[in-house]
This record gives sequence, C-alpha cells and structure tokens, in this order.
Amino acid sequence: MFRVAIEMLMHDRTKYLGLFIGIGFTAFLVTFAMSFFAGFMTRGFALVSENPTATVWVMDRAVNSTEATINMSDASLGLVRGVKGVNYATALYLGDVTARFPNGHFQTFQTIGVDNASLTGAPKPASLLRLPQSIIVDSGGTSGKLQTPIEQKDRWSYDGSHLGVPTRKLQYGDDLLINDKRVVVATVSQTIPRFPPRPLIYTTQSNFKRLIVGEKRYITFIMVRGEKGISPKTLAQNIRKETGLKAITSEAFKKETVLWFLINSEDVGDMLNMVILAMLVGFGVTGVMLYMFTYENIKQYAVLKAMGASNKQLTNMVFTQAFIGVIVGSGIGIGLSALLGQAVASADFPFRMMWFAPFLGFLGVLIVSITAAMISVRPVLKMEPAMVFSGR
Repeated sequence: MFRVAIEMLMHDRTKYLGLFIGIGFTAFLVTFAMSFFAGFMTRGFALVSENPTATVWVMDRAVNSTEATINMSDASLGLVRGVKGVNYATALYLGDVTARFPNGHFQTFQTIGVDNASLTGAPKPASLLRLPQSIIVDSGGTSGKLQTPIEQKDRWSYDGSHLGVPTRKLQYGDDLLINDKRVVVATVSQTIPRFPPRPLIYTTQSNFKRLIVGEKRYITFIMVRGEKGISPKTLAQNIRKETGLKAITSEAFKKETVLWFLINSEDVGDMLNMVILAMLVGFGVTGVMLYMFTYENIKQYAVLKAMGASNKQLTNMVFTQAFIGVIVGSGIGIGLSALLGQAVASADFPFRMMWFAPFLGFLGVLIVSITAAMISVRPVLKMEPAMVFSGR
C-alpha cells in the first residue's frame, strides 16, 4: 500500500509539485524567521563578541545584559586586578551622548570609552585614538546617520542650521560637537551591528570623561583574562568571592543578554508574532494543498476500499504522502532559506542560521503536515465504496 500511495502521489505532477511547494514555503518561512530572530539576538551581545580576548566580564551585581547597565566606581578596577589568577583587566566605559553635526543636525550615539594605554575594546586601527580629541565612529547597524555637509559654506554657519543641504558620509578629519566640546573623526569603522541599531563612538578613557562630565562612577564593565591554567569559570568565581562584584564568563554573559531581551524587549514579541504568522500561513497553504490532493483522488481511495483496503491502510497512505511531502518540501524550503540568508547577510541583514532554525523549520512543517493530513483523511474514511459505481 505504501508503494500505491507513492505512485498515486507522483502520478499527477502538477498536484504533487504544488504540495511540495506549499510545504517548502512553510519550511522557508519558519526557518528564515528563526534565523532572522537569531541574527538580532546575536547583535544584542555584539559588545561581547567584539572583545574575544576577554574571557570574564565583571559588572555591577544588578546588571543582566549589555543593554541595561549601571556603572561602578574606579576603585573596582584595582580590586579586580588584585585577584589571584588575573592576567590582565581593563575597563570599558559606556554612555550616551548627543553630537551636533556641522550643519546643525544632531544625533544620539552610544559612546564606548577604552583604556588609554592598551586601547582594548576599540576597533582597528585603534592607534588613531591617540590623536588629540579623536574618535572612531560606526553606524552600529543604522543607515544615513553619519552624514556631514559637502559644501564648506554649510558647515558651522552663523546664520543657523542648514539641514536640507547635500551631505556625504563622515570621514577622517571631520569634526562634531559633543556637550560643546570639539571631537575629530579619526576613521569610520565597520564593527558588528547592534540590536537595537544605534550609531557608535569609540574614544579613549580620558576623552570619554571629558565629553561626559558630572558622573561619579564611570566604569561600566571590566574585561578580564586569566593566567594560563585557570579556567574562566574558576576565575569568575574568585573575582565574585574577593570583590563582591558580578563576574561571569563571556558565554554566560551572552546567554544572559539574550534572556534579558526575551523578557524585556518589545521587538522580540514582534519577531515571535512573525514566526506564528509564518506557521499560520504555512498551515493554510499546506492544509489546502493536501486536502485538495486527497479529495481529488477520492475515487482512487474508493476503489481501494471496494477491493478490501481497511480504513487503517487508507489512513497510512494519506500520512505516507504527507510525510514524503515533509521530507522533500522541508529540504527545499530550508535550502532556499540558507541561500537567501547568505545573500541578505552580505548586505548587513540580521540573518544567522543556527542549529535550531532548520530543526524548528522541519518541526513546524511536520506539525502542519500531520494536522493537515488528519483533516484530509476524514473524507477518505467517510466515503462509501459504492461511489465507484454511482458515477460520482
């Protein structure tokens, strides 16, 4: 009977191609949506990914992500450096500033301050930050935010803002004003885009404190690497015990950041709604196609039933056809999702196909197809074999 089911499926090429396309469309939507979600979550802990040499991150005990932070005192850096097993520890300073462009336009940046001596945490070429008042700017996943006037007459004009003038991207030598203090663009970097997207400014610790005044606590994170022979987990435990600060490994910090976004970010809810919508659309397409295929072959099932086939055998035939559709359709859909993902990822689209995306794509297709098969098998079980002879 399985062979009959396969031959019945392959007999009408138009119908089975339509069935495979419907199932493949479902797999494509679910896989692409989950990869899109994973891409955004990866960007959420971009700050950690940018600093792979740091194996342990130290922060205030209340901090659970790279997004919602509170600063520590400067004394915390000395405490961490004094812990046995610490090879190096360097501070990272985070803050938000509003920069004014030469044409009067203003833009909010996340500012990242790095250690004056080592410049750890700054993008290459970090040595440019040693120039006076210099900064490195980055789009941070945004577009059209780093624009300055082309014409000199539109720069720092005395007759007010020139907001509608032609602009170009920032480049070496351009200047901005932050809290009425001049800064000079040393270069424009291409680091990992952020989630949520926002422009970035990298600068030295001394320049950071010059731009953001009035704070009593400046250090947001301390990046630590242990001596040879000590594991990051053990080092984090030692730091927590001796300093009272929160210290976790880089991988644990990434997981905490993702969990924080899942709980607190409204954008995550929108992404989950997209996945649910993909499932519903896929269910509609697959369910209709499978039902039409089964219903249009109802006479063939009636013949088999008249020849003595049991309801169980007919049910197995319908589910066999659905399962073949799952295997072939999910392969098509997941493959197309991977190909399209590679194309859009090169254009800075947040796409990252992790192991669970194809698995959930296949699982989603399997659930949809089984449900559709259960609906489609009802007319097969209710039909009467006599319909073969009635001419209907």
